[in-house]
Amino acid sequence: MPTPIPQPPGVPLLGNIFDVDPKNTWSSLKKLSEKYGEIFQIKVFGHTIVFVAGAALAEELCDEKRFRKYVGGPIVEIRYAVHDSLFTAYDHEDSWGVAHRIIAPKLTPQSVAERFDDMLSTTNELLEKWKGLGTSDEVSAIGDLNRLNLEATTLALFGKKLNCLTGPEHPMLKGMEDSTSEAIQRPNRPGFLNWLIFGSKFKKATATMRTYASELVEHRRNNPSDRKDLLAALINAEDPESGKSLTNSQVIDEIVTMPIGSSTAPGLVSTIIYLLLKNPHVITTARVELDRVIGDGELTYAHLSQLKYIEGIVREGLRLSFAAPGFNIEPIPKEGDKSPVLLAGGQYEIAHNQPMILVLAGVNRDPSVFEDPLAFKPERMVGEKYDQLPLGVKRYYGNGKRECIGKHYAWLWNMVVVSKLIKEVDFTIVDPSYELKQDGWFNLRPVDFYVKVKPRTNSKAPEL
Repeated sequence: MPTPIPQPPGVPLLGNIFDVDPKNTWSSLKKLSEKYGEIFQIKVFGHTIVFVAGAALAEELCDEKRFRKYVGGPIVEIRYAVHDSLFTAYDHEDSWGVAHRIIAPKLTPQSVAERFDDMLSTTNELLEKWKGLGTSDEVSAIGDLNRLNLEATTLALFGKKLNCLTGPEHPMLKGMEDSTSEAIQRPNRPGFLNWLIFGSKFKKATATMRTYASELVEHRRNNPSDRKDLLAALINAEDPESGKSLTNSQVIDEIVTMPIGSSTAPGLVSTIIYLLLKNPHVITTARVELDRVIGDGELTYAHLSQLKYIEGIVREGLRLSFAAPGFNIEPIPKEGDKSPVLLAGGQYEIAHNQPMILVLAGVNRDPSVFEDPLAFKPERMVGEKYDQLPLGVKRYYGNGKRECIGKHYAWLWNMVVVSKLIKEVDFTIVDPSYELKQDGWFNLRPVDFYVKVKPRTNSKAPEL
């Protein structure tokens, strides 16, 4: 007999609507995972959603012979802005395969390595800005890293400088914030409210994002380039299987998804800054490695493979930040078969068409896998120790064919930025009593986290 899936008590008719804060959904799910463990469910207006927060069940749900990505809720809502893009396409839509075969070759490890110089130069621009700050200047870590990420993504993938590290915030950042917040909240509101009160906000945000993308396409067409970057592929390449190219609208769709997808990286790096400040011995160990490998010179791509402890910092940061906080799964339909689906060898039972969400705040901190799971210990994410971890706790970028197509790009950016920050600047937290608070929509990032930045004392940094 299957074990009932735990569920908060809820209230009549409305179910568990008050157990999840619509303005901070992922933090609510984190708390529920801490209370209920590896699996739980909620019911809202009669709809059941199952959440998985344990490593073993997460690994089971990543079996692509039994489960697939679920396109529903917020992902369906964001289709208003990006239609049938890589991120939002249903499995049956041919457009996914066409776009994937065009985009994937530009985001392999070898291809993103060619964008190293773009990542390095933009990171150096941020460091130059920070090193010029006064002793009383306070920095919003996530604010400046959001700017850096947009600057780097636009230059590396689309070949254009935005110069958005200083001055007014680029409209794309607010467009992404407003569109993703609406996509998360719209499924929990009556449809007439979405149309009557919130529709204009969603439309404006969508227009802002698509204008950003349109201007990049127009700039490339007005300024032909021999850059063989992602933008060139989106505009010019043909799918080798079908011979199809992307339409103008599809090019815009895919451009818009890239900054949205990469917006998890600033959440990760800003959380790593917090974790480093709470664990200064990690900074000391990291600097020994950085100074040994890089010395007085500039970081190069060849250095990165030698920075094993930095790799551990990034992985442990991915584990504890859960900056990409989860992903959606459903059973693969079997024609004519509506029998329940069994999980954990029959311990749990779900409906044949039950949507599920992996909550990485639970999965990544599963005490059955990690001793002292809340502690920041980069050494456990290095070499054989990392290799021996179960696959279920390594799903920072999703799973299988629908995992984040930009994971190699994100990894390289994270390594570059974290290496440079630790090597070249000292941070102090503005409020010594601050404890990490997070919120977000399609990502998680620190809230109200401010630091002061100055050049590293006795720095090995090169002159900028």
